[in-house]
Amino acid sequence: MNLVKSKQRVADHGEVFTPAWMVEAMLDLVKDESERIDSRFLEPACGSGNFIVQILKRKLAAVELKFGKSDFERQHYALLGLMCIYGIELLVDNIAECRANVLDVIAKYLNLNETDDLYRAATHVLSTNLVHGDALTMRAIDDQPVKDRPPITFAEWGYLGKGKFQRRDFRFDVLTGSSKYSEEGSLFADLGKHEIFTPIKTYPPMTVRELAALQVPL
Repeated sequence: MNLVKSKQRVADHGEVFTPAWMVEAMLDLVKDESERIDSRFLEPACGSGNFIVQILKRKLAAVELKFGKSDFERQHYALLGLMCIYGIELLVDNIAECRANVLDVIAKYLNLNETDDLYRAATHVLSTNLVHGDALTMRAIDDQPVKDRPPITFAEWGYLGKGKFQRRDFRFDVLTGSSKYSEEGSLFADLGKHEIFTPIKTYPPMTVRELAALQVPL
């Protein structure tokens, strides 16, 4: 694969993609987590999805091994695996490629087309989990001045069983600030993490069909 799109992008953004062999070697350092369906991964500069695609493939292999004999469980746990992968990307063409590449992986695994509820549900999940934003400012990218841009939020998804998913939204900047509350000797060490991990919004449980109805174009 080409690791550089242009010299100008390298100069402007330091954009150099990670080769496939290095992605696999790095994921092998956390092999057990990378192969656990509900482990959560965040790539703060996800590019076109080199890491995210391989993480999803590992999760789907675990789904196949555990739930391959049940289409219902296979489909729902494959979607859960997708729900547990997150990314932030500064460049608009990269985030579009990343979403498309990840969607292609799960669509091929489940043999989906664009009219399937699962395909549309996966599209909705990717629109929330893979964010066009700046990981340094922790704000989404839009046409406003940086100080006025909305903070990045992520959806925490959980599978409740019987085809129902739970979503809770959290602010990225609040989550990343939680480490100071657990530092030994910190003034905040005695505070419970419940204050940090309070969602800004909690949704009612949703089925795949209900998620599909929320689809927006990627």
